[in-house]
Order: sequence, then structure tokens, then C-alpha cells
Amino acid sequence: MGRLTVLTCCVSAEYECDTTEYLSKDFLIRVKTGDLLGAGTDANVFIQLSDAVGRVSLPVKLSRRLRNVNERGSSCVVRVRDPFLGRVTRVNVWRDAAGLADAWLVDCIEVASQGHVTSVFPVHRWLRAERVYSFLEFDSCVPQDDVHAGVRRRELEEKRHRYTYCQRFVEGPAQVKELPEDEMFSFSYKFDFLREKARLLLKTKSIGSSNDSWSSFADLAKGYENSLGEPNAMQYWSSDRWFGLQRLQGVNPVMIQLCTSIPDKLGVDDAMLQPFLEGLSLEQALTSKKLFIVDLELLDGVGAVEGTELCSPIALFYLNKKDELMPVAIQLFQGKSPDNLVFLPSDPPNVWVLAKMYYNNAEAQQHQSCTHLGFTHLLMEGVVICTHRHLSPSHPLFRLLAPHFLYLIAINSRGLEKLISPGGWVDKGMTVGVNGMFELIRRGIKRWRLDTMGVVPAQIAGRGVADHSVLPYYPYRDDATALYAAIERYVRSVIDDVYSEPERLAGDWELQHWRKELTQPRDQGGVGLLGVPGDDEKGFTTKDELVTTFTSIISTCSLGHASANFAQYEEYGFVPNYPGILYGRAPRSKDTEPTERDLLSYLPSRVTTRDIMVITKLLSYRGTQSLGDFEVRYMYDPVGSRAAETMRAELRKLSDQISARNATAEFPYSWLDPAFVPNSISV
Repeated sequence: MGRLTVLTCCVSAEYECDTTEYLSKDFLIRVKTGDLLGAGTDANVFIQLSDAVGRVSLPVKLSRRLRNVNERGSSCVVRVRDPFLGRVTRVNVWRDAAGLADAWLVDCIEVASQGHVTSVFPVHRWLRAERVYSFLEFDSCVPQDDVHAGVRRRELEEKRHRYTYCQRFVEGPAQVKELPEDEMFSFSYKFDFLREKARLLLKTKSIGSSNDSWSSFADLAKGYENSLGEPNAMQYWSSDRWFGLQRLQGVNPVMIQLCTSIPDKLGVDDAMLQPFLEGLSLEQALTSKKLFIVDLELLDGVGAVEGTELCSPIALFYLNKKDELMPVAIQLFQGKSPDNLVFLPSDPPNVWVLAKMYYNNAEAQQHQSCTHLGFTHLLMEGVVICTHRHLSPSHPLFRLLAPHFLYLIAINSRGLEKLISPGGWVDKGMTVGVNGMFELIRRGIKRWRLDTMGVVPAQIAGRGVADHSVLPYYPYRDDATALYAAIERYVRSVIDDVYSEPERLAGDWELQHWRKELTQPRDQGGVGLLGVPGDDEKGFTTKDELVTTFTSIISTCSLGHASANFAQYEEYGFVPNYPGILYGRAPRSKDTEPTERDLLSYLPSRVTTRDIMVITKLLSYRGTQSLGDFEVRYMYDPVGSRAAETMRAELRKLSDQISARNATAEFPYSWLDPAFVPNSISV
């Protein structure tokens, strides 16, 4: 054991000491405390250093009497000298239970020598009193390689007591029973939902808080002056061109599919559609791959709040000679019947506008319930819980996923409490209300599969719209596919290194237990995720299965949520464009054309419009940093670090390409620009 001297101690965000004068046997130990509530400690804290040949230093005390050097979000830096110690490859750290607040969350430990960091030990744990924690450099290994496998098992067992499942509504997705302390918002996280909501309400006070109706569309448009800004859709909302574009680059661009035959339940024929097909017959349009369809049959039979009616429409679109996707027919309910009319562009203008409004109102329910909330926020919450229960923080694949789980459970807990509760915003601003939303989520998660809907190229190909010659302009497809590919290459680089031999995958019991619980039905204590690659008996058997699974999860938490979330104000903010709620009954006749005042009577009141504007503006805020620019760095090993840097370089190039396209685009699509897509679901 070497002779060690402690030379100085300071608290800083960076090293405050001049390291250029240090001798070769001088070391700086920097311990960074986490930024969550209660993360700092008043306890006595100690650390030991060890080198590659097993030499161990004397314990170094990281705390000082009457000085809080291990406070939340701070760094304690200690300079020591040990003439016998080589390059540090392991640290042991522990604390006692002294002080009024002894709990301690450690983010990372760094050791520097000769003026630069030589060893990094990511911790990302709450350290319990009177327990010695030992960390190797990078702290990244599969369980069968961990010399402290028993400690690792015990740590996971403790986490399983903190991360437990519940279902907050019947047949709902797996969610966390109680918010663990690890999942709370950090103090440095600037987004404060209630405070920002109050600020936005103040900015929109000119709209008023009455239940009065709007007197005209011009009156409605004035509500955006000097408040939250005009959504771009205000200029185009009633045009057919815009209605088609919403399917390709709106907030829900994952519904449009190639129409290869007309469903029996859709009451259209050749004579009805011929005026809109540029001289083609219906059969010619089908065989030429010119017709596209959206069928919102999932909504059929779902209840609606009092005074409203929920449609379950089928809409048909034609790709014209200008490569513009144009609506040619809208049937507002499933099944042919005399009072279930097919609305056409040749109908009286306001009849056609009202049919499009009711279609968009229906799609808005599917978007918020499934595409947004159900298929990103809620499904991924179960994945987060399962990951904490079965993958050690030392597992390289935990470190791969962790940046994409930041604040997900916290925002879900806050969102469900504030928005999706009886009498809350969903009951007031959405046709389905809370009960209908839960019903749609129930239906949706029974269909969602990781290997199809969770794999972007498969999801797009399954709708028949992957081929650019079939649908030339589809920016969601182009950007989502490119982003997914970059994430996939990143994931593969890490997985190829971790599982360099097949037996390493078979022997990884943490990973196999993770898959088992991920796929286990919810009524049997699992997440109930469908379509996870692998075998129910053998678990994961190939690296390709892992790549698909982990790429799907990361892409869902990043680009999947971004495409469904950040355009909300642009789509919902001007209510006629994408109405979350409409009052009255859907049209069943073309005999009388609605007046402007008639159309306005379907829209929510001034106060409800104001609430919709404010909430969708809030939901459109980006909470965390851009994809690849991690708030917390988990991977320090050379392979993981290089893979992350390679991905960042690819994303910068892709961002430049998207920016260049948008600079000359008539209708820019920026929601999947990598510079804008966050790492995680944090809003």
C-alpha cells in the first residue's frame, strides 16, 4: 500500500486547480453529485484508488467538517499524491450515515493525472450507508463478466422493490406504481409546466375567458394577434392541398397507406370519383398506384363527451400529375348506409369543409390517444420500468438506453395528473374525453407490435408508401427512415462489441430476464409488449434481434415522439385546422350548405379555444437536448464513445440536408431535423 498525501480540497463545476505543475504521481479525484432532490449528502464520504496491478491507496476523505462539499449538482475535487500508484483502473467509494441528510446520488467519478483525465468511473447510483461500492473503469460489463455479480444481483433486487408495475385503467399499459426518486425532474431542468402555463395564459388574456362563441373566422384569427403567434395552418386550413399535406407531414403522418382495392364498406364508385382522377378510371387509378387511403376504423363505437359526436371516417386521396396528394372522398362512418354519405370535393364548399373538419377531428382522437400518448409515452414507460428492474446500471445496454429514458416517467406522472384526469383538459378539449381516450389506448396497444409499428422502415413499408416512385413527396418517411438508420448503426456498433461471441449473448442472464418480463402479459406481472424479436423459451438468440429491439426503443423515444408531439401547436392551435373537439352532430346531408356562422357553431368557445392553444403550445416545447447530445453521459468506453461520436456526425450531416431542403420548400417539414429531435420523451 502506497504512502498517500491529501493536498487540497475544493468544490467547483470544473477543476479549479492548476494541474500543469503536478508531478507524475499527483492525482485529482473529481466526484460529481447528481442533480435530483436530496442528491447531496452531509455524510462522511471516502474513496480509494487502485491500479491495474492491484496497488491500493489509503482511503481519501471527500467531506470536510462544516463544509458542504457534496451538495446537489456540485463537484468535489481532491488533489492527492501517491508515489507508488500507477494508472487508476478501479475506485472504491463509501459513506457513513452521519449528518441530517446522508443520502447521496453520485453521477460520476473522474481521476486526472498530469493535467488531463485518465480514468472515468460512471456511477449513476444512490450510494447506501456503510456499503463499499467498487467500480472498474467505464463500469460497463455484462453480468457474467462482473467480479461483483452477487452485489449486482442484490442491487437489482432492491431496484425491483422501487420500480413496480400498476395499470391505471382497465387493460391499460404497464406504468409505475410510485414515482421513484431516480426518475424525478432535476433542479437544472428548466421546464416548469404550471409556471409556463400561467405565463401563456397571461399572454392570451385578450381572448377572454368566457363561454361565448366566435362571431366570425376573422374574429377567431384576431385571437392569435399579440398572443402565441399564428400557426402556419391558418393560411391554408380549408384548402384541399393542405388537407392532403397533413397526411404526409402533419402531427400524425403514420396513417396514410396505398389503396390497392376499394373496401366494400366505402360507398364510392367509378362515376362518383371520375371527375377527380384526371381522366383515369377508378380501376386505372388503383393499378397505377395513384390512390391512397386512411381508415380510422379503430374509432368505431368509441364514446364521446356530451354534446359531441365521434366519427370513424374513411378518406380516399388521389396523387395528381403535380405529385400532390388531394382528397377525393370522405365517408364519416364505417359501413354503407343511406344516411352515411360520401362527401366529395364537388359538394357545396362549406359542406366539404365541414366533412374535412369532422375527419380531422376524428384523426385527432387517434393521434392523441394512440400515436402520441399510447404508443410513445405509455408503452415506453413500461420499458423503462423493466429496464431498471433487470439491467444493472453497469450493463452496457442499460447505458445505451438510459439517455433516452430521461424524465419519461416524471412527465407521464405529471401529465396524467394534470391533463388526463376527470374534468381535466382531455375531457374539455377532446371529443373522446378521458374515458374514450383510455378505450382507444386499450384497443391500440393490442395491435402495436415492436417488430412492425416500432421499426420505422417496416411501419412505412407495411403501408405501401416506402417507394419514392409511388409517393414522391413524403418528408416524414424520408426523415424518419434516415434518422432510424443512423440510430440503428449506432446501436449495432455497441452490440457487436458487447456480444463479440454468441455465448456471451446466451449467457447474459440480465438481458434474458429483461426480455422475458418485457414480453410477459400484463396480467402476469409483465409489460406485455408484442412483437419483441427472439424466442419465448430461449430469449434473444442473435445480435440482429437485439439491434432491432434496442433501435426500436430508442427511435420511439426520440423520433417517434418528436414527429407526434412537436407540431401540436401548428396543427391544433388554430382549432378549425385540426379540431380536438367539435360540438353537434356530423353532417348527414348535402341539401343545405352551412353558413360561416353555422361552421363556427361547431367550434369550441373562446375559453376552450384558449385552453387548447395554451396546452398544445406547452406540449410543443422541446424539453431536452438534441439526439446524441446527451444531458447525462453514460458510456465512456472507447467503442461506445466512438459510436456516439459517429452518430452525432451523421446526424449533423442529415440536419444540414434537411435544413437545405426546407430553405426552398413551399411547406417546410422540420420536426425530424436531428437538431430539433430530443433524446427522450420529456414533455
